[in-house]
Amino acid sequence: MRDLALLPKAHLHLHFTGSMRVPTLAELAADRGVRLPATLLDGEGLRVPADERGWFRFQRLYDAARACVRGEADLRRIVREAATDDAAEGSGRLEIQVDPTSYAPPVGGITPALEIVLDEARAAGADLGIEVGVIVAASRMRHPLDARILARLAARHAGDGSGEVVGFGLSNDERRGETPEFAPAFAIARRAGLASVPHGGELLGPAHVEEVMETLTPDRLGHGVRSAEDGALLRRIVDRGIALEVCPASNVSLGVYREPEDVPLRRLVDAGAVVALGADDPLLFGSRLVDQYTAAREVHGFTDSELADLARSSIRASRASDGTKARLLAGVDAWLATDPAPADALAG
Repeated sequence: MRDLALLPKAHLHLHFTGSMRVPTLAELAADRGVRLPATLLDGEGLRVPADERGWFRFQRLYDAARACVRGEADLRRIVREAATDDAAEGSGRLEIQVDPTSYAPPVGGITPALEIVLDEARAAGADLGIEVGVIVAASRMRHPLDARILARLAARHAGDGSGEVVGFGLSNDERRGETPEFAPAFAIARRAGLASVPHGGELLGPAHVEEVMETLTPDRLGHGVRSAEDGALLRRIVDRGIALEVCPASNVSLGVYREPEDVPLRRLVDAGAVVALGADDPLLFGSRLVDQYTAAREVHGFTDSELADLARSSIRASRASDGTKARLLAGVDAWLATDPAPADALAG
């Protein structure tokens, strides 16, 4: 068994507040005199039903954590720690997702909030040897005009390197909002060369995936696991080259699947889908990036060669430069060429 933390990979589905370390959140809350729900601090991972009541509980916890983030120093700390944790797990490319609206008041608006994140992403990337791109995400809970404002802001900072906006997303409860109403925002982002990376197909099934595909023209789909329920739809996803950002721990924590083995990872890969594993919200789900690869190995029976293919898919689906992709892909080949260590050696 080769060490999965040494496997070069890209991390394409990580939310800003959800990336926080539990000790960091505890410290921020203590500094501000905020009493947090115990679930946020036990590190065990949330388990809720896949209904509106379950989502409400998840969102309430997420909002409680986000309320502890107050100002430039906090924003910079979260970016740097996310990059540090990813680098330690073999990620050479992180594309972290942020809605600057949530962090704007203490720093004077959405523009400075985003620019602080971009500046620290650039600095952390240079210090740690990892590229950190940023995805600006609108929320389904807000008016579609807000999404257009964010798309224009994202477009002004578009690029493909560290500390640049590389994509535009749409997150929050898939049952909220009318998907077609967000199409104008995605058109703004596409004109600026940004990747279209909306969420879809986790809480809702194939019909929702169809709607997202036809109205938002995704390059990647956040989650997309429910497409496994419709063979014809899955073939269209494969034919269009739409990558799926699959987050197994999220799927189980949010009650989409009862057990880790129920996540249709093998079915998606065997159908030819481009799959990039992601951790989504490690703070709430108690599971980071390498844990997703470990689940692929231990729960779904992926061989090291297949795990290398997953890593390659994540790299190719990223918005990293050609040079960075080539370097990381060469690293995957080198990882696979090493002699595997005995399982007990890795456990020790």
